[in-house]
This record gives sequence, C-alpha cells and structure tokens, in this order.
Amino acid sequence: MKQFLRLIRYLNPYRFRLIGAFLCSAVVAGLAGAYAWLVRPVLDGIFINKDERLLIVLPLAILAVAVLKGVFNYGQNYLMNYVGNRVITDIRQELFQQLLRLPVGFHDTNTSGRLVSRVINDVNLMANAVAGVLKDTFQQGLTFLAMLGVIFYQNWKLATLSVVVIPLSAYTMVRMGRRLRTLATRGQERIADMASTLQEALAGIRIVKAFGREEAEARRFKDSNRAFLQTTMKAIQVSSVGSSHMEVIGVVGVAGIIWYGGYLVIHGSMTPGAFFSFLAAMFMAYTPIRRMSGANSTIQQALSASVRVFDVLDLENEHDLDRGHTELPRITRSLEFKGVTFQYEGYGLTALAGVDLSVAAGEMVAFVGSSGSGKTTLVSLVPRFYEPTEGQILIDGLDIRECTLQSLRAQIGIVSQDVVLFDDTVSHNIAYGRAGATDEQVVEAAKLAYAHEFIERLPAKYQTVIGENGVKLSGGERQRLAIARGILRDPPLLILDEATSALDTESERVVQMALSNLMKNRTTLVIAHRLSTIQNADRIAVLDRGRIVEVGSHEELLRRGGLYKRLHAMQFQDVDQMR
Repeated sequence: MKQFLRLIRYLNPYRFRLIGAFLCSAVVAGLAGAYAWLVRPVLDGIFINKDERLLIVLPLAILAVAVLKGVFNYGQNYLMNYVGNRVITDIRQELFQQLLRLPVGFHDTNTSGRLVSRVINDVNLMANAVAGVLKDTFQQGLTFLAMLGVIFYQNWKLATLSVVVIPLSAYTMVRMGRRLRTLATRGQERIADMASTLQEALAGIRIVKAFGREEAEARRFKDSNRAFLQTTMKAIQVSSVGSSHMEVIGVVGVAGIIWYGGYLVIHGSMTPGAFFSFLAAMFMAYTPIRRMSGANSTIQQALSASVRVFDVLDLENEHDLDRGHTELPRITRSLEFKGVTFQYEGYGLTALAGVDLSVAAGEMVAFVGSSGSGKTTLVSLVPRFYEPTEGQILIDGLDIRECTLQSLRAQIGIVSQDVVLFDDTVSHNIAYGRAGATDEQVVEAAKLAYAHEFIERLPAKYQTVIGENGVKLSGGERQRLAIARGILRDPPLLILDEATSALDTESERVVQMALSNLMKNRTTLVIAHRLSTIQNADRIAVLDRGRIVEVGSHEELLRRGGLYKRLHAMQFQDVDQMR
C-alpha cells in the first residue's frame, strides 16, 4: 500500500484530467446499470404484457444508452491512458536523472545491464499497471457499485445472498497477490540478469569472436533465459489457479441465486422480468470482479517493480550529498593534497595512505608506479568521483568539498585511454565539451587537436555519424576527437589518464602534438605507463602501494636510483644501469 500510495502521488499534476476521467467512468457505470435495469421492462412489458408502445420506446432507449456509453467510454479510456502514460514518462525521466547523479561508486558496483533493466523493464511493468489500475479502479469499481445498486433495488434479500461470495473472492485475490508479488520480484531479477549478460556479450563482441566464445556466451544467456521462463511459468500457474477459484466461487453464488430466485418467481413473490433484470445485473457485477482479479497479476508485478525503482530513487545522489556552497573561481595558485587517505567501500586494503603533494598552477605533474599503486584513484578524487576517507584536497587554499560540484567539475577536463564517444556526428562529439559551441569553435578545436585533416576526409566531414563509441574511427582518431573536446572545454585543470598507452608509434606522435596544444597554460596531471611520454614533465610523483615515495624531475629521479629508476630500467631493459 505504501508503494501504491507513493505511485498515486505522481498523479497530482494531472488531477484535472483524472477528474474528467472519473466523471466519464461514473457515467459509463451508470449507463451499464441502465442496461441491467432495462431488462425488466423489456421482459415484463413486451414479452409478457405485449405493450406495443414499449416495443418502440425501449429499443430506442437501449440504442441511446449504447451511443452515450460509447462516447463516455472513449473519454475515460483516453484520459486514463493519457494520465497513466504521462506518470510513467515522468518516473522514467526521474529515474534516468537519478542514475546520472548517483556517485561513481554506485556504478562501480552495479552493471549497466541491470540499470538499463530498471529503466526499461521495471518501468514498463509499472506502465502496464498504472494505466490499467487507474482504468480498472474507476471503471470496474464504479460499474460494480452501479450493478450492486440495481440488484438491491430489485430484491434486497436476493442481493444479500449474492454478495456473500465477495469476501471469499477477496480472500483468494489477497492470497494469490502475495505469491504473485514474490514471483514478480524474482522474475524482474532474472530479466536483469539477462540484460546484464546481453550487454556484456554485445559490448565485448570482438573478444567473444576472437576467443571463439559464441557458444559459451549463448549457454550463459540460455541459463538466465531458462530461469526467467521457470519463474514466469510459476506465476502463470498461481494466476491460473486463482482464476479457477474465482470462477468456482462465482458459479456457487449464481447457482444459489437461481435456486432462490426461481423459488420466488414460482411462488409469485417476484416477476420474471425483475428476476432476469436482477440476474443480468448480478452477472454484470461479477464481470468487474473477474477483471480486477485478472489484473491482479499485473498489479503485483507493478508493485514489485515500483519497489526496485523507488529503491534507486531513494538513494542519496551527488546533489544530496554535496555540502558545498561556494562557487569555485578559476584556478590561479595551486592544487594541494594534504594527508589524503582513501579506501574503496567493501575492500579491506587502503588504496591511498597519507598522500601529500602540492601542484602549482600551470605545472605539469606526472604520476607513475606499478599497477594498483593508486595513480588513477588519486586523480579521481580531484573531480570528486570519490570522497577522501581522510585528509583534504585544496584548490587555491579552498577545500574542494566546500565548492559546488558543478563549479568544481567545470574547471576540469579529462582525457583517458578509454575514450568515450557517442553514436552521433563528429561535430556533436567535439561540442559535447562545451554547451553552445559554434561551428567555427568546433573546427578550431579540431585543428589544434590535429583532427581536422582526417575529419575532412570523412564522407560527411563534421556531420559524419561515427557509430557507437566511435567504432568507425581508428584509435588515434578517437583520441584526437577526445582531445579536441577537451580543447573546446578550455579547462584550467587537465587530467590525462594514460591517454596514449593504447596507440601505435605514429598515432602516439600525432596525439602527443595535440596534447601539447591542449596542455598549454594549464595545470596538468598525467598518468602514464610509458615513461618516455612524461620525461618533459615539470615533476614526476612515484607511487607505491598508495603512497608517494619519490617526487622530482626525470633527471633527478634517475640520479637518486630509487623506484623510478627501477621502473625506467625495466621498461627500457636497462639491466646494466640497474647494476
């Protein structure tokens, strides 16, 4: 009920349309009651009393009722579905925005396939129910009340007998609903498993094919698919048993009413017309109950899905956690790490321990070390992808936690080894770094990134669609588009995360030239495995097991003969120098 009431609150912006739909439903229910009521004069007046006047009037009345019912039924159908679908659109949009705002740590622990399943599958289940529940609650509920009024008007004693079965029907629906909700939750988890398997296989299709793992991936998907089938069939079994119980309960009620009603007609206590009018109203009253029972499975799936959706919506996102209120001005003096310690949630090992480092504005500082030494973790703390467990990060003496996220990240540009491009035009991908950029600015950024020449050779030049993650471009071309995006953003602080490690020598040379243009007059943090790419850095910080163990220029670190020299020797196979 809590989830259902929360879902209902989304109806508030559309309350006037909802009121209109309610009024249309009330008219439809009243006209349905009129159908049942008209059975009595038709049977008694025409077939028993042979009244020719009613022979003309009643068919016209039935036709008028049908026309009016059709008009108002259209109105309530359209309005109910409009409100239901608008509510679902709002929820889906809110959910997507929430996913964008959740911390990076959340996305580290939840696969994209599972999150896509929540946005698409879970919300779709809610969509089926919101429109359906609204329609059934108003339409079928009001129709049932109208029919109840007719049967009590015709004979209250017979009506009392007919409603005895309603508590039995309600009990069956409640029992069935609990079981269906459990199965619905399990089914949605199975769909999420399938979505995750599908997303991973398609995203890594080249590796799948290269290692000949098509059949293995197909078996993995088959396991998820079969698990979903088993859960679905159990839900169908429960729903079918519940429907059969409802049918038996209804037939028991009808049998009792026919017996008692027939007794009243035979003994003259009730006219045949009144009895058949009662019987018609009773059948029409059971119809809404059966429909609501049939919709119970959909409702339980929707409530289960709503729990999963609201669980995500209720998480604290970056905006909720952000306590910063200061707009960070452009960096002019320094970036400082003071006693920075960090540990990933759920991991026993400390990724960073007591890091102290000061980077002057306009300085290029490179971070080197073996894999797992904490290089990427350290620079990820600067845009506040994660928060330090201990210590502070200061920009111009101001703790970055006191700054708004938007003003902080507006100062930072990131170019990484794993370039992220969108299935859109070249122009759009470059302009992604700066809202409202003109075509001239996009071209200028491409020229500075040494990308203009290859872009001009593309079929539609800057309007060429490059495919998912730039699949139609080479690695060097993708990297240069990312650099052009960074140049257009014009950030005072730049983070380069192994931006050339995956490139061949020729591509690396061109990209390094582009990076030189990007790094001009900026504070730059560089992560590199290839030590040859950072020899010109102002300073190099060497990390080992989460600590900075050496800081100095390339020449200074080589003269010290410490960890940097050993890394340099291993990379360049300088065994003699090691000795």
